[in-house]
Amino acid sequence: MRLLGPTWRLDRSGLAAFEAAISQGRRCIFAVWHARVLPLAWTHRSRGIVVLVSRHRDGQLIARIIERLGFATSRGSSTRGGEEGVMDMLRRAEEGRLIGITPDGPRGPAESLKPGLVYLASRSGLPIVPIATASRRCWRLRSWDRFRVPRPFTRVVVAYGEPIPVPPGIEGETLEAWRARVESALAAHTAAVRARAGETA
Repeated sequence: MRLLGPTWRLDRSGLAAFEAAISQGRRCIFAVWHARVLPLAWTHRSRGIVVLVSRHRDGQLIARIIERLGFATSRGSSTRGGEEGVMDMLRRAEEGRLIGITPDGPRGPAESLKPGLVYLASRSGLPIVPIATASRRCWRLRSWDRFRVPRPFTRVVVAYGEPIPVPPGIEGETLEAWRARVESALAAHTAAVRARAGETA
């Protein structure tokens, strides 16, 4: 990351107002599809953002890497240690920390949002802020999500979507309705960023 990140031509236009709000103490839950998270490891480094990382073996490697880039980690996922991970993220939110989640990780299906993100937003009172990244030139790994690695010297678009406030204490059918709503918003935002970057499927 320290070699690759500085080569990217970052397009972060339109983020100034939101960045200013964060610097003044505004907090949120960042949500990005798993396949598109790599540029954020560079653009959002050294902020102490708490990231939910799987307890799978590959999660251990990811945790070590991003902690060296200035992130904090909470261990758990939808498939292993999920409830414990959400409880720890709630505690971190109460501490006033920024939170980051890949809501289709760690094993997919790709771009299918799991309900834990909406549950966390509802219980913490923090809005969900969709983030998307895209680049015209990237490597696509042979993983379940076709993980994207932008190539050196390519233009990388990083953009925030509109914050999504989730009502407190929702559950059952209401939770599912909000899950679908957030999934649709993140999908639409990602499609717009892909188009802006000229990224093909």
